Amino acid sequence: MASLDRVKVLVLGDSGVGKSSLVHLLCQNQVLGNPSWTVGCSVDVRVQDYKEGTPDEKTYYIELWDVGGSVGSASSIKSTRAVFYNSVNGIILVHDLTNKKSSQNLYRWSLEALNKDSSPTGVIVSNGDYDREQFAENPVPLLLIGTKFDQIPETKRSEVLTRTAFLSEDFNAEEINLDCTNPRYLAAGTSNAVKLSRFFDKVIEKRYFTRDPSQMTGFTDRKRFNFKSLHYD
Repeated sequence: MASLDRVKVLVLGDSGVGKSSLVHLLCQNQVLGNPSWTVGCSVDVRVQDYKEGTPDEKTYYIELWDVGGSVGSASSIKSTRAVFYNSVNGIILVHDLTNKKSSQNLYRWSLEALNKDSSPTGVIVSNGDYDREQFAENPVPLLLIGTKFDQIPETKRSEVLTRTAFLSEDFNAEEINLDCTNPRYLAAGTSNAVKLSRFFDKVIEKRYFTRDPSQMTGFTDRKRFNFKSLHYD
């Protein structure tokens, strides 16, 4: 695998939202039969044909870093995770569509990764009371993925999808909603597969074809992402 260029994409979200199942599906195109809790970080690799079908087509490796989902406030937990946030080229934010709290916690996860060198306080759990423009200026591509779509009752789907649409707007990111136990949600030619490919192409573009690719290797000198502390609804 050393012969191909590669990019690093973090996969972040609460424990139990299905990150490991998602990564396995993305990399192996198979359902993970017996998922277990991720301790620390697990890395898998996906092959991506950048600008597939064009004269500029080139194959890259996408390293997907599945970071353990404990959201404990202990500084030791955060400092342990911080090592995984170095040289990041893209971030996939994963939430459980049946668990509103896991969606709200994505603000905290994004803050932690993008401000890895700071020690923020407060809990980021809701939208509306922070500067959305900061995400617009964020050079790191983001993708929002909601899991367990099959478990949403028909009567609740419209409400849930409206909520995730606002979440996607907050993060200035495209959204994909799926069931990690059914590969058809990412079948070639589907809108989800197109969004996924577009995201990975954007990550590669930012890493290898921007004027200053080094900007993607750290966040220390970049404008910090500051949010106000909010409370759960």
